[in-house]
Amino acid sequence: MTPETVLTIVRQALEVALLVSAPMLAAALVTGLAIGVLQAATQVNEMTLSFIPKLAALFATIAVAGPWMLSVLVDFTRRLITDLPALVG
Repeated sequence: MTPETVLTIVRQALEVALLVSAPMLAAALVTGLAIGVLQAATQVNEMTLSFIPKLAALFATIAVAGPWMLSVLVDFTRRLITDLPALVG
């Protein structure tokens, strides 16, 4: 296995990780921003107020984008496992 091959696999793994985590990060960002604006408008500065909406948004995101995220991970893993004999040998 050459260093170029290892770097290619690591690059692909990082791309898949970013692709899979992007919907959850975006949902948490949008929810946190909305709660922050609401807290600033109402002057309610409670730190625990934003936890439950973010958690609900993450669960909703996983429910909606979960099958897609799982298929991306399964495709990457299947491709890695099927290419393994050619990479080692």
